[in-house]
Amino acid sequence: MKNDIKISSIVIAKDEEKNIKNCIESQLDCIDEIIVFVDSKSKDKTKEIAESYSKVICKITDWEGYAKTKQNAADIASNDWIFWIDADETITKELSDEINNFKKREKEEVVFDVARRAYFLGRWIKHSGWYPGRVERLFNKNFVKFSENNVHEYLVYTGKVGHLKNDLNHFTDPSIEHYFEKFNRYTTLAAADLVNKKKSFKVTDIILRPFFIFIKMYFFKLGFLDGIQGFILASFSSAYVFTKYCKLWELKRN
Repeated sequence: MKNDIKISSIVIAKDEEKNIKNCIESQLDCIDEIIVFVDSKSKDKTKEIAESYSKVICKITDWEGYAKTKQNAADIASNDWIFWIDADETITKELSDEINNFKKREKEEVVFDVARRAYFLGRWIKHSGWYPGRVERLFNKNFVKFSENNVHEYLVYTGKVGHLKNDLNHFTDPSIEHYFEKFNRYTTLAAADLVNKKKSFKVTDIILRPFFIFIKMYFFKLGFLDGIQGFILASFSSAYVFTKYCKLWELKRN
């Protein structure tokens, strides 16, 4: 009789003491090994909290970027199958049960995606192009590598993709202040990615793209059904695109 497969998870964290406990505890019933890479510049108790769990392998690491750091974590995992989860995410009970059932069957696929629902400014976002927002998170590391993007990294592979049915929770932005703490860093990294891709700047990038992002999210993707949070999210996303391309213009000019 074939033994059930085992799964390792990878988490990278910096100053995540408010989230890391819930993230880890959501995995305890379905993940066999939890690898937490804590940024060496982290100043809170993320490391101490992570180390208090017997399933966790906690390592302090110098920051090498999102993709490279996650690849390093996957490389040291004991198991071939990896679940990539961020520190501000949790596995739902339904998804945990599904993962346990997943371990018992043969796999032709090399990657599985999962529906992610986001908790934004006190509300679960059900529209706006954010839900179900399927993301590829469970993969066989023998066939998969992380991309080299500075931000919004993804999995690079050839092979079949499967689909998990249940949700992964993402507690993305508890406050507007938190959103804009990430905003400046992410738009800088995203602009650098555009430069690396030899993207040229056009004035229409800062005139039309932000406008269409708002229209798409708020009207076409039914963001108006997400209440005031839907309006704020569409507006902030428009500002994100505007800022990203303004930074591209600045990089090109310099």
